[in-house]
This record gives sequence, C-alpha cells and structure tokens, in this order.
Amino acid sequence: MRAVQRAVQRIGAVTASVFLVGCYTLQPTGQTVPQPGTRMAFNITDAGRVALGGSMGPEISQIEGRLAGRQGTDYVVSVTDVHLLGGGDQVWHGETVNLKSEYVSGLFERRFSAARSVAMGAAGLGAIAAIASRSLGGLGSTERPEPSPGDTAHTQRRPRP
Repeated sequence: MRAVQRAVQRIGAVTASVFLVGCYTLQPTGQTVPQPGTRMAFNITDAGRVALGGSMGPEISQIEGRLAGRQGTDYVVSVTDVHLLGGGDQVWHGETVNLKSEYVSGLFERRFSAARSVAMGAAGLGAIAAIASRSLGGLGSTERPEPSPGDTAHTQRRPRP
C-alpha cells in the first residue's frame, strides 16, 4: 500500500508542476512602449556596450527586467538578467539601471505563449501517463502466480522407527 501512496504522490507532484508552468516568449513591441511594470528585454547597441561596460560588463547583448518607468526618452529598468555576447548569462536581483534610448536597438515584451504552454502541458501529461503505467502496472492483476515447487526436504521425510 505504501508503494501505491508514494506513486500517487509522485504523480500528483508532477501533475501540479505541469499545470503551474507557463511558457513565455519575447515579442517585439513595435513602435509602442509598454506600461511600467511590464517584463521586457532590450537589445543593446555597440555604443551601449561601451557606455555600460564599466558598470554592467563589456559583452552585453541583451538586458531583461521590469520597466520601472521613463525619464524623457531613457528607460529605467529593474534588471533581472543580462545576456552576454558569448552566450553566458548574469542573474541580477532588480537593480535599477538607466538605459539611454540610443543604447537600445530593439524592444521586446515578455508575453504568455498559449501554444507553447499547451505543447508543454501535453508533453508533461504524456510523461505522467508513462510514470503511472510503470509505477502502477502490476497492482491490479487478478492472476495468481504459479505455485513454486515444494520443499524437497518436506517430501523426503521419513518417520522415526
């Protein structure tokens, strides 16, 4: 019974995690600037890399974070991630950075992707089904196992004289 309880708990945990995860994508904002509080990404120009290099690092390709507001044409960003040209990432914890608009070559907004979330959910449910079939496969069987051969010593006993 404990094995069944553990299997059900595992399946429940995996199911909950699948439904709590959503997939997001970065979509170009076009000419509009989103409202403060929006999760965004900013592609950085060569001039921006030079100007921000002393405080953020020289190989910045993209900055992600929440748009805290605007100061004229500049962006005030609470930075959460800095993506580097070489492929690495730096995790930030909401430090505020002012980005001049001439340092930004592209604006992207983080948006919920229903299609990716459905695909991930389907893959997760498939994994749950596979785990459930392996964990609970033999628990409902009504077939009786074949009897094992008897103890040979028992069949060879002789009464004492």
